[in-house]
Amino acid sequence: MNLLTALVRTLDKARLPYMVIGGQAVLIYGEPRLTRDIDLTLGVSPEALPRVLQVAQELGLRPLVEDPEAFVRRTWVLPTLHPPSGLRVDFIFSWTPYERQALQRARAIPIEGYPVRFASPEDVVIHKLLAGRPRDLEDIRTILRKQELDTAYIRSWLAQFEQTLQRPFVARFERILQEEASARGSEDVEDGNAR
Repeated sequence: MNLLTALVRTLDKARLPYMVIGGQAVLIYGEPRLTRDIDLTLGVSPEALPRVLQVAQELGLRPLVEDPEAFVRRTWVLPTLHPPSGLRVDFIFSWTPYERQALQRARAIPIEGYPVRFASPEDVVIHKLLAGRPRDLEDIRTILRKQELDTAYIRSWLAQFEQTLQRPFVARFERILQEEASARGSEDVEDGNAR
């Protein structure tokens, strides 16, 4: 059993709602790429840390911070390492209206015969746009090439984050959409010329 499957089985047993985000979700919705971590959004606040630490202990995950309680209260993230595989597992605590909705929209996708809850492709795009690193923007492009997305849902949440964080998320998303549409148009022309 791979670590991801063991992890979500243990979370289910502990009745901790979760969704897989980040690079693991991109593997499902976009292009395969090397990822050395597992990012999970949990549908619980930091008060549930003792239950999450119990899950980590059962799986042999070692916290990467000296004082997990203080770190989680400050950052809402528990970074851990799985020494046998070298994989990092980040547990991200949440309870905003956006994250509640995203958790409800998560899709159960069988991995090794077990239903693993991945954030919807739209929510992966939103997470990636908020992070905004070059790797994240490339991940968005690969998802756009492979998935039919509810762009109205994405725009709606990006507009709300834009008001709060004062960053041009919607314009960035529109630019990526235009670039991908132009690239597809160029490919269609090339295919037509090849016929």
